[in-house]
Amino acid sequence: MPETICIVPFGQADPKTAETLCGPLESTFVLKTTVRNQELVPPKAYNAARGQYLSTAFLDALRRKHPGDASKALAVAEVDLYVPRLNFIFGEAEKPGRVAVISLTRLRPEYYGEPADKQLFGERMVKEAIHELGHTFGLWHCLNPVCVMFFSNSLPDTDRKSSEFCARCARKLKQHGTNDLK
Repeated sequence: MPETICIVPFGQADPKTAETLCGPLESTFVLKTTVRNQELVPPKAYNAARGQYLSTAFLDALRRKHPGDASKALAVAEVDLYVPRLNFIFGEAEKPGRVAVISLTRLRPEYYGEPADKQLFGERMVKEAIHELGHTFGLWHCLNPVCVMFFSNSLPDTDRKSSEFCARCARKLKQHGTNDLK
């Protein structure tokens, strides 16, 4: 199987929005990146008590529906995600592994009552996609606040960090057998 990344929009996630990730992901990981057909939001993901969706259900759905046709699979969801120990998350991934998910909901300025900003939203989306895919290649969180692998506990953390790996994380990524990074 050739090294590839497939992006899978879930639910109301716009495939055209997902397509904007292809260039940055191909440039960063030097892997062919494609967008697949939309999938339904996993029915068991929704937690009515929280009004949120369990991110692990998206990872499970990716494993089932795209079992090995790409080396990495990234779900893009337009719902608010959580894991049991946190109030919300921007994304989750297997570390190391093959599947990851990001939520677009809290990356949008409109979520916080601010005017839409397509450029800012796009930058946030790229950072979180690269971050989660970095986990699939075996990277953990970085202590460097400008490294893309820095843990975003809040949106200002995401805005402050870069879309690039620090030198230390880039070295680790190359050790895990990825192609030459940008």
